[in-house]
Amino acid sequence: MAELAKIDFLPLQCDGCGCFFCLKHQSKVSHDCSKSLLVSSSGQYTGCPAYNCNLPGCPKRELVPVLCEHCHLNFCLSHRHQQDHICSQIKKELDSTATAPQRVSQILGQCKGQKKSFKTARSREMAAKVALMKLKAQANGDCSIPETERVFFLVFMPLSHGHPPKALFFSKRWTVGRITDLIADKAGITNLNNTSSNMKLRLFIQDNGKVLSSDQVLADLLDGDQGVFNGGSLIMETVPADLLVLPDTHLYDSGQK
Repeated sequence: MAELAKIDFLPLQCDGCGCFFCLKHQSKVSHDCSKSLLVSSSGQYTGCPAYNCNLPGCPKRELVPVLCEHCHLNFCLSHRHQQDHICSQIKKELDSTATAPQRVSQILGQCKGQKKSFKTARSREMAAKVALMKLKAQANGDCSIPETERVFFLVFMPLSHGHPPKALFFSKRWTVGRITDLIADKAGITNLNNTSSNMKLRLFIQDNGKVLSSDQVLADLLDGDQGVFNGGSLIMETVPADLLVLPDTHLYDSGQK
């Protein structure tokens, strides 16, 4: 690098070229990695091996396979859900019930209102691993948190605020309540959690809409059974204190990207 060399206590190795860099230059873009994903002038892909999206017209690739559990084809993160890539299995189900209009309406309603219901725990974990690689390059957080304790999330803000989602990292030793307060403070969101108001600011798992209890420690949620993954997505919303499941979580995904 042209500027003065910098030394970090823990060397950071690039998973592309294999060289070591300081924290500032660890991303492939910042050190012009020779193994970054490239496309030649002829349009031919010449970079690291990756997995193409099978949706016609989509040029995106992912570093790991993201398979649809229904049609068994590979797609990018943006088109991994059945209704995003117009899954052939949905078409077959609709065709088989063409003589039953009520059944067709029921299926269409499920696709529209329950976008995340098609994802298994395995596919959610795989998607989170792919997203984690991207989040690490852009997430903000407390730099004093050791690298081994950092947990990364894409956090969607309340719909009424209209803010874009934020890539953030937290300590796995923190409680959900502490994380909620920190996000609200940084995003300038009204927080009534320490008042007598019935409306509370809560964090929900985007995949299934389940609320995270404020007294839970983040490390205890990362066992896979809860649906919380390092690299996953959370939703922050002001809701009645007794709400356990947030409806229509797909609205955040489509309205704030």
